[in-house]
Amino acid sequence: MSKSTFFIIGQHAVIEALRNPKRKVLRVFLTEESKKNIHRKNPNNNLLKDIKVYFKTKKELDKYSNKENLLHQGYVAEIEHLETPVLKDFIKKKKEITLICLDGVTDPRNIGSLIRSAVSFDIDGIIVKERHFPHESKLMYKASSGAIEYMNIFQVSNINSTLKNLKDKNFWVYGFDQNGERDFTEIKWEGNNILLFGSEGMGMHQHTSKYADFSVKININKKIESLNISNSAAIVFHHIKNSKN
Repeated sequence: MSKSTFFIIGQHAVIEALRNPKRKVLRVFLTEESKKNIHRKNPNNNLLKDIKVYFKTKKELDKYSNKENLLHQGYVAEIEHLETPVLKDFIKKKKEITLICLDGVTDPRNIGSLIRSAVSFDIDGIIVKERHFPHESKLMYKASSGAIEYMNIFQVSNINSTLKNLKDKNFWVYGFDQNGERDFTEIKWEGNNILLFGSEGMGMHQHTSKYADFSVKININKKIESLNISNSAAIVFHHIKNSKN
């Protein structure tokens, strides 16, 4: 049975999809210049081999991005979804795992930026609620700048039961909150950990926050109420990577 397809736009999003051997790319729509750029960036690997390529003007490609008011940069692709990884299988294969869990975070730009940072600093995977994850968002793919091709995204039906099951399997859950009890830099980031982030404004759901073993915060200037979630996440991911190294 064939999988559903959707469109992505932007140079990095399209090129990384073409580079990913696990990603099925059905068609690409390119300008003449963007095709040349793909070959310049990949001189030893013909990424367009066996791909249906259609040449379009920038104006013709605008119809794929006008609705979202995004810049396509001369790159559009129709792709299939990746196979969704299974969380219980993944945690059996690896030790010292660091996962992110997003509770109520739904903004595609923030999720895409967070994915980009997570890949940059070697986070192992992201847990999201399946029903709220914008899995076909052009904005999310563009904001991730192609990093989504390299991130394990675990789509679950229930965040709370997932956290409970992981705690039973020796994971520690750290809930990030501006009023957290400890600065996150005071933690020794060892073993299996889950970094739990709530939505901007609302924060973590009250019931979900009960599954956090520790409430931690990022110390910032008191004049500023909070950071954007993707900025907060990047700071945390960078620190954890450095502390492990």
